[in-house]
Amino acid sequence: MKALHPKHAILPAILTAATALILLSMKVNSGYASSKSVANHIDEIKLINQAQSLSSKFPEEIQYWKTLIEENAQVTGLDPNLIGALILQESGGQSQIMSTSGAVGLMQVMPRDGIANQFMCINGPCFKDRPTIAELKDPDFNIQYGTRYLSGLINKTGNIRDALKTYGPAGVDYYYADIVLTLLDQYE
Repeated sequence: MKALHPKHAILPAILTAATALILLSMKVNSGYASSKSVANHIDEIKLINQAQSLSSKFPEEIQYWKTLIEENAQVTGLDPNLIGALILQESGGQSQIMSTSGAVGLMQVMPRDGIANQFMCINGPCFKDRPTIAELKDPDFNIQYGTRYLSGLINKTGNIRDALKTYGPAGVDYYYADIVLTLLDQYE
């Protein structure tokens, strides 16, 4: 994977912070945001931008993927420690692992094929637009896809906890999100 030139490495973080501040300002100016939600959004902006490298506190199984985690964190504007915590929870750093529900790889992404193809939504297979098992077994692709997916969920839901709730298994409410956030606090 091509490394970003140093002068371009900070751009994703600046854009993420600027976007978050604009959205926050719109919510505050519209009367939508309470003081508590403003504080939560400010905390999330700090979370997204505070770390440029993966914490050395993470176990060796996560450190092994440090370069891929940091590169994708830069591209998506995510905290590499958030990515590390998610990978620790999802796969323990095992790149070829498959869950009983069909999720694949480091970030346990549901593919369009295999067992996951049996999950039906209103318009057909739930994961029909996802990559294949073979694609997701490639650690580089898996982290790239998973971080972009998580980043999109954060943008859609407006906060990290809700994004993690959506990212995780269905039907567990915030249980999964809180596990990942606890791991983040523990290893940061």
